[in-house]
This record gives sequence, structure tokens and C-alpha cells, in this order.
Amino acid sequence: MAWGKRADVIVHEREPFNAEPPRAALAAAHRTPLDTWYVRNHGPVPGIDPAGWRLRVGGRVARPLELSLAELRGRFTAHELVATLQCAGNRRAGLAQVRDIPGEAPWGPGATATASWTGVRLADVLAAAGADPDAGHVAFEAPDVSRIASPPQRFGGSIPAAKARGGEVLLAWAMNDEPLPAVHGAPVRAVVPGYIGARSVKWLDRITVQDHPSDNFFQATSYRLLPPEADPAAAGPGDGISLGPLALNSDILLPDDGARLRAGPATVRGYALAGDDREVARVDVSADGGRTWTQAELDGPPGPWTWRLWRTSLDLPPGPVTLTARAWDSTAAAQPEHAAHLWNPKGYANNAWARIHVTSV
Repeated sequence: MAWGKRADVIVHEREPFNAEPPRAALAAAHRTPLDTWYVRNHGPVPGIDPAGWRLRVGGRVARPLELSLAELRGRFTAHELVATLQCAGNRRAGLAQVRDIPGEAPWGPGATATASWTGVRLADVLAAAGADPDAGHVAFEAPDVSRIASPPQRFGGSIPAAKARGGEVLLAWAMNDEPLPAVHGAPVRAVVPGYIGARSVKWLDRITVQDHPSDNFFQATSYRLLPPEADPAAAGPGDGISLGPLALNSDILLPDDGARLRAGPATVRGYALAGDDREVARVDVSADGGRTWTQAELDGPPGPWTWRLWRTSLDLPPGPVTLTARAWDSTAAAQPEHAAHLWNPKGYANNAWARIHVTSV
């Protein structure tokens, strides 16, 4: 399979390469193996010589920087952080069941994954550059050129300066204790925990401190939540709601949708992710479409930047069964019940209750 991915990945597009693993593969471990990680690209993977790569930091800074990879690694203290990334289009297939979403990949629940990331804190680099404390945003740019924009342009985006100064945002060169793979952004990528994956810009080569959000197509126009009646082809910069922090979300990983199971006790497993700096507090699972619920067991200690894998056992009656899951976060917020209430013409931010249909015999 391309780019070192497992043979059973679900390929949504080959060029640019976009793929996700089957849902069951994500249940295997808290840290997702590199061959199981989803890939979301907007243009061809750029060929970058690490020896010639430079990171330029400019804009509202007192001391503009130009750093080689060796200088970045040698000048700043390295940190490791376990964090989950999730595409804004994760679970889009559930919205497409409500109403067609032309021109967008039908991502299932696999456009999310967790890794340990090694790199330097963006906050330390901004401090070294003398970033203006009154600037409101930090913009990222990379050399992958996307034809989704018209005219084609380099991929970019931005995050609020307050988020950029948080110690959790990294400029990473390693993933699961291995060198960052090319398809995941080598030699250096941004890792912005708690935000949509599009803000964790891969192949990062430019950081700009500025007063306003990035005017790059993928910040100003593409990754925005439009109202149901909007025409995405006619949407322009600033239309809709800019996507940043992730919404509380969960899904069922095992059993698979459409599975045939034995009636009686069955193990159900899945993930939940709170987004931003919130934590997953509870997951409820139902075998009767939501009339009654069982509270799932959550793995590991809670943390603000990673998913929590969960499991429970349910007694399945003979016949067709709808398994349903919903998560609650540390602010006592819960997932909305129906995807129909969330439908939007680009299929972003589906965080409705997770549902799969199985047959028990």
C-alpha cells in the first residue's frame, strides 16, 4: 500500500493521497501505529530535502528567524506530548446519509488517531523571535500546493496567538518515537492539539505573527461551517463559521457496522475525544437505540489532548440491533442526538451520537 500504510486502508483519493483505516484497527492501542494513521492531503506530498529545509519566522516579531532543522533541534529544548488529531471531515459519511454532500470524501470514523509527538514548543520559538504580545494570530504556511484553491496556492492556516503560546503546541519532527514520515509532514509539522487537523500544518516552512487570521484559502474559505442553504461553490472568504477547536465526539470501533454476532453478551469498544482543553468524562452505550444506557469503562487517566478508548459489555437480543454511543465532557456537555440537525454542505463537524447496525443470531 502507498506511503507505508496497511493493506486494508480505505482510500478515498490517490492523488492527493487521502485514506483512513478500518474502524476496528483503531481499537488496538492508545497510540495509533504509523501504518494505521489516517492521511489527509490537499495536494501532492512535496519532496523536501531535510538538509535544505528552513523555517522562517516573521511578521510582528522583533527578531526574524531562519532556522535549519539542526538549529531548531539544537537551539530549543525538545518536548514529547501524546495528542490526538482529528480531521474536520471525520464521520462525514453519517451526514451524507442525511443528504448528499457532492465533491467531498465520505470519511468514516477513522479520520482520527493518536501519537506521541517530539519537537519544540511553538511558544519557545515565538519567544526567541520576540513575537509581539499584542498580535492576535499566528499563521502557518507549507509548500504543498493545492488545486482545490483557485488559483492554486500553498496550504496554510492560523491559530489564535493565545493558543500558539500554549505549551501544548509543538513543531514536531518525530512521531511515535520514529522520524516523522514524509506523508505526515517531514521534516517538521505543527501539532495543534484540540483543534481540527487542518491547523496542524504539515511540511511547515513559514510562521507569521500577525493581527488577523490567515487569509489562506484553507483558513478563510475552505474550513468553515456553512449554513445548510449555502452553495459551497459560491462561498467566499469569511462566510460561515471558522473551524478551530474540535467538538466533543465519539464512535464505535468494534463490532463493525453490519456485523453478524451471537445473541447474548457482546463487547463493544470505541473512542471518545473532547477537543480543545476539555476532557472526556463519560461514555454511555445503548443496545436499544437509546432507550436505556450502560456506562462504559474508560481507559487510562483523563487528559486534555488525547482520546479515551472505552469498552463495555451489552446483552444483545436476537435480531437486528442498533448500537448507540454518546460522550460527555468535563464541562457536562454531551453529543447531540441526530446528524440531521448538524448537516452542512461541506460535511464538517459531525459529532452526533454514534450508531451502527448489527444482527445477532
